[in-house]
Amino acid sequence: METTCVRLQSATVDVIIKTHPFAEILYWGAHLSDFSPQDVATLERPVANGKLDVDAPVTLMAEPGHGLFGSPGIEGHRSGLDGSPVFTTVHCEQHDGSLTLLSEDTRAGLRLQSEISLDASGVLKIRHGLTNVRAGAWQVDRLAVTLPVAERAQEVMAFHGRWTREFQPHRVALTHDSFVLESRRGRSSHEHFPALIAGSTGFSEMQGDVWGAHLGWSGNHRMRCEVKTDGRRYMQAEALYLPGEMALGEGETLWTPWLYASHSANGLNGMSQQYHRFLRELVIRFPENKPRPVHLNTWEGIYFNHSPAYIMQMAEDAAALGVERFIIDDGWFKGRNDDRAALGDWYLDTQKYPDGLKPVIDHVKNQGMEFGIWVEPEMINPNSDLYRAHPEWVLALPDYPQATGRHQLVLNLNIPAAFDYLLERMSWLLGEHDIDYVKWDMNRELVQPGHNGKAAADAQTRQYYRLLDTLRTRFPDVEFESCASGGGRIDYGVLTRCHRFWPSDNNDALERNAIQRGMSYFFPPEVMGAHIGNRHCHATFRQHSIAFRGLTALFGHMGLELDPTNADAGEREGYRHYAALYKKWREVIHSGTQWRVDMPDATTQVQGVVSQDKRQALFSVSQLAMPDYSLMPPLRVPGLEASARYRITLLDHPNIQLTGEGGHTMRKLPAWMTGTQTVSGAWLMQAGMSLPVLDPESAILIGFERV
Repeated sequence: METTCVRLQSATVDVIIKTHPFAEILYWGAHLSDFSPQDVATLERPVANGKLDVDAPVTLMAEPGHGLFGSPGIEGHRSGLDGSPVFTTVHCEQHDGSLTLLSEDTRAGLRLQSEISLDASGVLKIRHGLTNVRAGAWQVDRLAVTLPVAERAQEVMAFHGRWTREFQPHRVALTHDSFVLESRRGRSSHEHFPALIAGSTGFSEMQGDVWGAHLGWSGNHRMRCEVKTDGRRYMQAEALYLPGEMALGEGETLWTPWLYASHSANGLNGMSQQYHRFLRELVIRFPENKPRPVHLNTWEGIYFNHSPAYIMQMAEDAAALGVERFIIDDGWFKGRNDDRAALGDWYLDTQKYPDGLKPVIDHVKNQGMEFGIWVEPEMINPNSDLYRAHPEWVLALPDYPQATGRHQLVLNLNIPAAFDYLLERMSWLLGEHDIDYVKWDMNRELVQPGHNGKAAADAQTRQYYRLLDTLRTRFPDVEFESCASGGGRIDYGVLTRCHRFWPSDNNDALERNAIQRGMSYFFPPEVMGAHIGNRHCHATFRQHSIAFRGLTALFGHMGLELDPTNADAGEREGYRHYAALYKKWREVIHSGTQWRVDMPDATTQVQGVVSQDKRQALFSVSQLAMPDYSLMPPLRVPGLEASARYRITLLDHPNIQLTGEGGHTMRKLPAWMTGTQTVSGAWLMQAGMSLPVLDPESAILIGFERV
């Protein structure tokens, strides 16, 4: 069969795929202004001495049988046999921007279906389906998606983290060997967000070639970026299977999670903007397409101390501040007075709520707000009626002790009776109460997850998806938030089923600047919960001004995490001010093009958004620590219309004052701050504007309006 090439193209990205006799990506990069299939002949590789006498391709499945000595895309066997499949393309079907490839290895008894699409946004979406077509189970040890990247990709950027400090970026050189990122915690995890970014040396927000890859999967995963000894590089992503976890019977098919990949020739901003556009056009769907409402969540305000009368007073005070959605957090169900008991007993605590939830919900609604509630359905406390009745419902391997986390174990959703119990209790909660919003938490990792004596982490994730899918079908107008101790379950797999993420349990504005920036590489602001917390942060005990807290929460889906009834007059006025500022700008923030700006050092962080028509722009400058230099360089404002003129306005700021000798702040303000002037977009983008000297842990907000 002769060699055939397929071209998938968008306005910014092209992918050239060799389909026969096997599937191999020959080019993934910037859009080609002209291309002919015979052009690929220039990439035919020589065969070096000291190697095999034939070329070894890096195919979509990266089979070792081709002579690939790096990380395989498939590993498994049939009782020790059929362990080195090599797939040959038997059918190819292209429709616009999508390609379906069917490949077989008749000797191993395996069939492979590869689905590839390139969206108009430039995001490449790919997955594999492996089918066993022969009698006898085929044990799957690994099944990955492999994507080549250009040899100029010399660095890898990934994200590490921990509870209350998620999405922290780091870089390693990609010159030899491989970089591997794994999560075995049963969720996408605080520690290892399932994404890698490979790029040219020194790539930055505004410059460089970058290739991003994100695995849309909420369970165990492995991601790799590898350099072959011949200099070729590739990225690999897969669900990570525990020993013995995955076996295919005859006729059964296993699909990899979707891998979402993005190339940008214009640095990290270009990559992010492609991901944001893809999500907005194809994934994110809000009931009634309404603006993202200002939240108030009760957790850091009252914790487990629920009193209906006090909560109704909180609701009145919240509404007066401009809150549009009021959420009751943990503590509303039977026996839940601390985190040591009652998970699993999803019945109302009639001692706390003798008249039921309805009077509270009605009161919230009468204040003009939506009502939300917290749940953690996948968990069970040993001190609960459910555990005492069904200890066998715990997700565990038999005869091993189970370590608790936050005093809780995990409910085995693979047991039909346990699944049905949760479905019935959640349907009671959502069906018999006027609930608009559910904050769905998951506060424990999976340790030795087992079902019927076998590992069951992958199966547990799929059952979680099924439960959430069923509830969304039954209650299509209810919005769901993915919260797993904060940022423990954030990925595109769960985003297809929810409407909002809680990035971190840490509301410290200083920490949130880094956390939210890290999350912004792959997620737009409208799905990123960003709350103004107490003046005294409950996670770090730092104190920050209301201005710093308010401006930090602005570039997300804003909310409050506190008790408004207890707040003093100054704090209340601050909450009211920033809720109003958010409402004024949320349409631009949640639909515009987001930008992160390179600054000389990490002490100053600049981010912003430009409306789609480029009529308005909003940028914040956050001074996180003492800067290296006494003056900041001019801020070059990206994304504006070069031929237009813009009026610059200082929209929000701390009390910037001129000082005499010894003061850290300024003796003179930048000229644009002291008068009204208009400036060309070209000048602002290329020459820029001077910034004031800011104190550490403060921020300003600058608006631009086309005139």
